[in-house]
Amino acid sequence: WMCHLLAAHGVDIQAISYETDRARFIGRGRSTQSPAALDPDCEQLSGSAGPVLDPIVAIRCRITLQPGQQGTIDLVTGVADSREDCLSLINKYRDRHLADRVFDLSWTHSQVLLRQLNVSPADARLFEQMASSLIYANAGLRADSTVLTANLRNQQGLWGQSISGDLPIVLLQVRSLENIELVQKMIQAHAYWRQKGLLTDLLIWNEDQVGYRQQLQDAIMGLVTSGSEATLVDRPGGIFVRMAQQMSNEDRTLILSAARLVFSEGLGTLAEQVHRRRVVRVHAPFVATVVHVPAPLKALAPLPVSLPLSNAYGAFSQDGDEYIINAPASHPTPAPWANVIANAQMGTVVSESGSAYTWAENAHEYRLTPWHNDPVSDPVGEVIYLRDEDTGLFWSATPQPASGTGAYRTRHGFGYTVFEHEEDGIQSELWVYVALDAPIKFSRLVLRNVSGRERNLTVTGYVEWVLGDLRSKSAMHVVTHSDPASGALFARNAWSVEFSERVAFFDTDTVDHSVTADRTEFIGRCGSLRSPAAMRHKGLSGKTGGGLDPCAAIQVTLALAHGQGTEVILRLGAEKNPQAATQLAQRYKGVQVAAEQLQKVKDHWRSVLSVVQVKTPVPALDVMLNGWLMYQVIACRFLARSGYYQSGGAIGFRDQLQDSMAMIHADPAAARTHLLLCANHQYAEGDVQHWWHPPLNRGVRTACSDDFLWLVAATSRYVEVTGDLSVLDEPAGYLEGRALGPGEESYYDLPGLSPLQEPLYRHCVRAIEHSLSRGEHGLPLMGSGDWNDGMNRVGYLGRGESVWLGFFGCHVLERFARVAERHGDSEFAARCGEQAKQLRDNLEASAWDGAWYRRGWFDDGQPLGSSVNDECRLDSIAQSWSVLSGAGSPARQQRAMQAVDQYLVKPDIRAVLLLDPPFDKGLQDPGYIKGYVPGVRENGGQYTHAAVWAAMAFAHLGDTAKAWQLLHMINPADPLNSPRIDTYKVEPYVMAADVYGTAPHAGRGGWTWYTGSAGWMYRLGVESLLGLQRSGNLLQLNPLMPEDWPGFNLSYRFAGTQYHFEVVRGETAGSSMTLDGTPVDGMTLTLVDDGVERWVRIQCGGSQPAAPKPVDYAKAADD
Repeated sequence: WMCHLLAAHGVDIQAISYETDRARFIGRGRSTQSPAALDPDCEQLSGSAGPVLDPIVAIRCRITLQPGQQGTIDLVTGVADSREDCLSLINKYRDRHLADRVFDLSWTHSQVLLRQLNVSPADARLFEQMASSLIYANAGLRADSTVLTANLRNQQGLWGQSISGDLPIVLLQVRSLENIELVQKMIQAHAYWRQKGLLTDLLIWNEDQVGYRQQLQDAIMGLVTSGSEATLVDRPGGIFVRMAQQMSNEDRTLILSAARLVFSEGLGTLAEQVHRRRVVRVHAPFVATVVHVPAPLKALAPLPVSLPLSNAYGAFSQDGDEYIINAPASHPTPAPWANVIANAQMGTVVSESGSAYTWAENAHEYRLTPWHNDPVSDPVGEVIYLRDEDTGLFWSATPQPASGTGAYRTRHGFGYTVFEHEEDGIQSELWVYVALDAPIKFSRLVLRNVSGRERNLTVTGYVEWVLGDLRSKSAMHVVTHSDPASGALFARNAWSVEFSERVAFFDTDTVDHSVTADRTEFIGRCGSLRSPAAMRHKGLSGKTGGGLDPCAAIQVTLALAHGQGTEVILRLGAEKNPQAATQLAQRYKGVQVAAEQLQKVKDHWRSVLSVVQVKTPVPALDVMLNGWLMYQVIACRFLARSGYYQSGGAIGFRDQLQDSMAMIHADPAAARTHLLLCANHQYAEGDVQHWWHPPLNRGVRTACSDDFLWLVAATSRYVEVTGDLSVLDEPAGYLEGRALGPGEESYYDLPGLSPLQEPLYRHCVRAIEHSLSRGEHGLPLMGSGDWNDGMNRVGYLGRGESVWLGFFGCHVLERFARVAERHGDSEFAARCGEQAKQLRDNLEASAWDGAWYRRGWFDDGQPLGSSVNDECRLDSIAQSWSVLSGAGSPARQQRAMQAVDQYLVKPDIRAVLLLDPPFDKGLQDPGYIKGYVPGVRENGGQYTHAAVWAAMAFAHLGDTAKAWQLLHMINPADPLNSPRIDTYKVEPYVMAADVYGTAPHAGRGGWTWYTGSAGWMYRLGVESLLGLQRSGNLLQLNPLMPEDWPGFNLSYRFAGTQYHFEVVRGETAGSSMTLDGTPVDGMTLTLVDDGVERWVRIQCGGSQPAAPKPVDYAKAADD
């Protein structure tokens, strides 16, 4: 428990209020520099309490001070084990005398500590000053920039010196006994910091070269071992004494570059070295030659017609290919509305305000620019500024951070985002996109002067370097320089273990631009990107090197006559080494190249997303199925593996396999490749890496019980849909690693590679065999979680069972039995069938609770998801999969889904809950799911993945009305979502992973983009409801059409041949099909890839069951 107290002494409090909601205190799109709580009209804080999701503590008191009157305000923050103990602390420290005594006791304690360490108050102040440079790297106390630049080794190079590199390093260089007191002082400083909780590695170099080296070594060790630090020699957070002459030059350079503080006896006392004055460069100021006269504000060119599916902030374009946001900085969207733009090598997440973060190879491990994860302020790390060189007026090309006075419009499209703006007669369009197949990001700024006079402008691009996962860890190691061959501004982080040779760059086309790599110069001390110091300087200094607060800034000068337009291209990229970076920068120079790359991106997405296109009576469904869902699957889930709220980077074994199952129509080759990639991340025992980080593939081995079965499920679906049996014979390797210990949930490491290689088919067999362990009720063991990772303590002792996994296992076994039969393995097919039947029998015998299926059993035998539970009485996925697997009895399937409809479907908040009631204060410990606020994410909110499964189950039962009702509720683009957009908050054009289920956040969207629900939503719409089912080169359409639909149209591209389907509701019960006007026997169409456009008309006799009848398999032409 935490408590926060404000106590006023000597004054009367006239009013008091408090705030615990950070979003309310700061305000959307604002910062602590100018929070909403300090607006003139905000006299009282809101008094919010409870599950505010982004918590703070703020207390406001209003007092009046008379002339000469003195008051004292005490602010107290404390922690305790219970609420009662917190109240006791509050009551205690309301008393002014007790509060004063705290300071007295603190002073006394500090004096005792100083005496114990034999440290004077002056020394303590010095040590505190030194500590600031341990936390915030100070170039003045580090090695020279040339040394930092010379280092080419990474953190692992320190391990040979028994130093991990995980803690701040302080280096003292000593060469004579005359200055042994420096050693004494540094030992005292190390002890002082340790007593204050600041752990460091103190490295002392003996640099004696005259012959008394051992004597000096003995003196140093004598000082170290005679004091309180004696037990810390050569231990983490301790003291390391080394003979400098015994170290290689590479080791010396590495340590010098890694040290946050470097002291040498030849430079004076510690105080003299800390306080040594440094030369501060003075930058020439910008001098305006013309007084700025504000021009009349002009609106952006109006959009041609009213846009469909609009809300208060934006709408889809007429063709649905863009989402257009008209939200000024003064009235931003309720949450960041982002776009995810990526190829397999690089990506970026861009919000409607212009905030962006960019990565190469891995969105978590090698971020080029910062990921902030702050949907309230939505801070930026990449900016493009425009400045009028006559008046000094400047603004950003995006709504943040330096918003102009004119209007902004943001357009998110497939593979690009556009920011439109007009300021003071300068029209701008900023196109942001990533090359189709290279690690390079374009910012293409298109300008036009419509001011009626000649204009002199500068365009300044700025990025903050990370080159790792966190800027706080990597910034001090980033070294920059201008590449003479390409002219690009290069940056590298040699300290990185996995990316030490990588080079990032920032570049433009002109040769006469100015640059800087010094963030301090650009922003200014205590400055901000809203009004950076560089906008008050005449130009950029050209400063690069090591030891800087790293950034990359490029300033380009332009002159535009009235009516003239131009383009400025800024490129952000990364490559494996300097030579490759130079070649990449040179290859993509030029306005024409930038335009060609944009066209390639547009053409690519148009091709991929057009394989399946629909036109139904529901535009909100069309716009999602025709582009945004599959774009979310491929661009975000498959390529980027990142979103605004989750910068993952890793490949999840089960996650991307499920995504690939939705991609089979759009990109079957990628789905096939991914099957083999995942097979290579399986252990010979049959289990798999739960997730892993490319490129080295460090990952987690877990006791999760469903991961490996998704390989079988995805393989079966791929073979069923494409007819490509050859994939079963493709070889794949295995991983090697230690087995999990008893009760061990997981471990993270870099596994070895097994010499064993087997076909994909054998990988699937091993996965199935690994899944056959059963518990007391004859059902699969839960392990450290099944599909719901948050239930990681239900079966972690090895006895808990999962009902959902029983149903899913039935589905997997029966599907793979058909695959095994086609592969010629009748014996294993029969075994799968026997295991599936046994599971069915055990599920029917033990899993039925009376009105629904249970979720499982804990290790101690207590049921989960049962009417006897106080929390999680009903869980939806066991009910849905009793239907989807076909393993539940027909009567029980109906009753189970009736329970879902009665207890979990919430039309008033447009949510389908995962379970109810949420976990909160009960005695059962299901795992980390209980750590979520009740009603949030898996803990009783809508987990959209499962909500889609529920809709699919209703469709499978033939319940047309209920299946469509759930689809409309889940669909963020549905018109009924528009009036409540300020409650829902998040993007209405992509799926949200979750929707909160209880007050005060009921109906609010959670994290978006990076969710597997997009792929399942696509399958719900295309397959379960519109009825598209393909088996090799055979295709069926068995739609579940709402009663008021006259029909719909669907186009399907089979390899190079386009099929156009017109589905109409017939007057009779029967169904019929014609191909190019010729009747077809039956309702199964044989697809032929002959390049001839074909027209198919299907007449349906009302709603048809979504599940097709079994059909014979045939070889696909587009495998």
